Amino acid sequence: MATPNYGYEKRQRELAKKKKKEEKLKAKTHRRPDEPQDDQPADGSAAFASPAPAEPSESSGG
Repeated sequence: MATPNYGYEKRQRELAKKKKKEEKLKAKTHRRPDEPQDDQPADGSAAFASPAPAEPSESSGG
């Protein structure tokens, strides 16, 4: 019985990962600009909302 060639198998997995990553990047760059992206909100208004309150807090003294 032949021994497994782990180096060859690892190389093939690395090549498959690299190919998949390149295809994903290519698809991302060729995406239409009017499509909403996963990491950004569709309307874009959430990026400008301020999470901090406008009023001063009560713990600042007096």
